Amino acid sequence: MTLTGIVLAGGRSTRMRQDKASLPFGDDTLLTRAIRLVGSVADEVIVVVQSEQGGSNLSLGLPVRVVFDPIENLGPLAGIAAGLAASNSDLNLIVACDMPLIKPAVLRRLVELCGDADICVPVVGAQASPLCAVYRSSVASAAQALLATGERRAMRLLDQVSTKRVDAALFCDLDPHLESFVSCNTPEELQAALKCHLPGT
Repeated sequence: MTLTGIVLAGGRSTRMRQDKASLPFGDDTLLTRAIRLVGSVADEVIVVVQSEQGGSNLSLGLPVRVVFDPIENLGPLAGIAAGLAASNSDLNLIVACDMPLIKPAVLRRLVELCGDADICVPVVGAQASPLCAVYRSSVASAAQALLATGERRAMRLLDQVSTKRVDAALFCDLDPHLESFVSCNTPEELQAALKCHLPGT
């Protein structure tokens, strides 16, 4: 079974006030760190960006495939649809580039827990985390149908297909503080994540 990792890097970064993907995080940027962590689990990595971000320097020499959102500024649902449509695998790990504390072991277990579901999503504090989840490529059509209705929320996709919601407590042995599911949407959140980050992890 092949597994594709899809890193979403095309967000508008409104609260960060600058492009999150290119922000430094230790020896990486947020994007290159996400590629490296997801790539340690997946057989191939796809990066989804907006065309205005360009594509020539995003991978920085890393072995990835860059895919562009066909329609920009439609939120993560559009990025999910574009990534899944480009994938050659049945199973895909979708991760936002602003989650730098993800542990590869958590991603592996998430894949193992998927079973026959179309989507396997962790639930943290009663909230599903659709931007760190496993998706089947067949979900692309449901995502595109939602976009055609004007829907932009990734959460709505979970209700359209067979979704397995997994309590985040199942990952506590691998990630006691559940840092894998922390998103950095503001400069303050990024600084807090950096304080948790250990060199070489």
